[in-house]
This record gives sequence, structure tokens and C-alpha cells, in this order.
Amino acid sequence: GSDAVEVHVDALSGGDRVLIVDDLLATGGTLTASTKLIEQAGAVVAGLAIVIELDDLGGRNTLGNYDIFSLVHY
Repeated sequence: GSDAVEVHVDALSGGDRVLIVDDLLATGGTLTASTKLIEQAGAVVAGLAIVIELDDLGGRNTLGNYDIFSLVHY
């Protein structure tokens, strides 16, 4: 199998601001792929909103300087 993060070709425009909402931040792989995809489309990542963050897995550290808000930390 393979993993992919995709967005429709006309979903984003240059200058759009995007808030990424995800259920879980563990290692940061999915959110890293999502931020790269959004920025490649010319949009700006306004922030990341996460329901659960697994602190010991260090995902926050892999994401750089994005504003990250997590509801629950484990």
C-alpha cells in the first residue's frame, strides 16, 4: 500500500489562509505532508488545531514555527 495526502487542483488559491484541523498529532508526518501540500498550492497555513497531542512522540517539534493549538495532551 501507499500513503497520500491530496487536495483538488482548484481547492486553494494563492493568498488563501488555511487552518488545518486534525484529530491526532503523534509524530507529525501527516501534518507535515499537509502543510507542504497547502504551501505548494500557494496558500498560507494559518495554524494547526489538534484534538489530541501525544507529547512524548515529539510531533510538535517536527512542524517548525506554525501556531499549534491542542485540546488534550497525553
